[in-house]
Amino acid sequence: MAFDLSSRLVIGLASSALFDLSESDAVFRTEGEQVYREYQHENQDKPLERGVAFPFIRRVLSLNQLNPDDPPVEVILLSRNDPDTGLRVMNSIQHYQLPITRAVFMQGLSPHPYIPAFDIELFLSANADDVRSAVDAGYPAGQILKGEIGDDDGDHQLRIAFDFDGVLVDDEAETVYKQHDLGEFHQHETLRQDIPHTPGPLKAFLKRIAAIQKLEQEKRVQQPSYAPILRVSIVTARNAPAHKRVINTMRHWGITVNEAFFMGGVEKAKVLDIMQPHIFFDDQKLHLEPASARLPSVHIPFGIANLENNE
Repeated sequence: MAFDLSSRLVIGLASSALFDLSESDAVFRTEGEQVYREYQHENQDKPLERGVAFPFIRRVLSLNQLNPDDPPVEVILLSRNDPDTGLRVMNSIQHYQLPITRAVFMQGLSPHPYIPAFDIELFLSANADDVRSAVDAGYPAGQILKGEIGDDDGDHQLRIAFDFDGVLVDDEAETVYKQHDLGEFHQHETLRQDIPHTPGPLKAFLKRIAAIQKLEQEKRVQQPSYAPILRVSIVTARNAPAHKRVINTMRHWGITVNEAFFMGGVEKAKVLDIMQPHIFFDDQKLHLEPASARLPSVHIPFGIANLENNE
C-alpha cells in the first residue's frame, strides 16, 4: 500500500541547510571527489555541526507531538551526495535524534525535480542555483543564507516570519512600485484593497502552518496547560493605506497570523532582532543581509525583485 504524504506539511531539506558543511565542502573543492569520499568515510561517525536551519527543523518536527499516530509534519532529506558519501549526514541526523527517515541522494545533481513526487511545500538549501532552478520551475524554495546561528534548547517556541510581496503573494504590487513610485503603488493597492492577491511561492506552506496552529488551539481547549509552539508574523515594507489589502487577502484565505509589522521603509532587522524568529523569508537580499549573520534568513528568488537587472 502506497504511503500518502499529501495530508502533511512536507519540507524538503538539503544537508547544506541542516548542517554546517563548510569543512567537507572545502575538502571537495581543494582535494577533489576521491579525497572527499575518503574524508567522509573516515568521519562518517563524527556528527556534523548544526547548520542555519537546524533550530527551525528541530522545532517544526516537535509539532508531531500533536498527533503521534498521524504526524502533521514530514521532513525529507534531498541531497547532492550519493548514498555512500551521504551516510555521514544520515548518521548526524540520527545523532541529533531528528525523526527524519526519508531521503533522496542524487550524486551531484539538483534534487529539485523530485519536489512534486513528495508533495513538498518548502524546499530549503544553501545552494543558490538549486533554489533558483526550483523557483523557476514553479516550486516553493528558498536559499538559506550563511550565519552564526545559536539554538537555545530552553526556547520551545517556533517563531516564523514572512515578508508579504513576492513571498506569500505574487509580485503584482511590487512590480507597480518598481516601475512607478510609492504614490502609484498606494493608489493601486487602495483601488484593489478588497481584491485578494494571487498566491505567491509560500502561500501553501503558510496554509499548512495555519492548519497546525488550529491543531494547537484544539489541544489547548482540551488541555489548558498546553503552551502553543507556533507563532507566525508578517514583516512587510508596506504601510497604510496598503495594509488593507494584506489583511483582506489573509481573510480571504482563512488565515490569521499572530503579528503583523507594517514597516513603511524602516529597516526590518530592527524588529527581527527583538522578535528573534527561527526563520525569516524575504524575496530581497537587501532586507535579509542586515540580519542574516545572526538570524536564520531565507532568500526567495521570485518575481521582479530578483530579475538580473535589479539584483
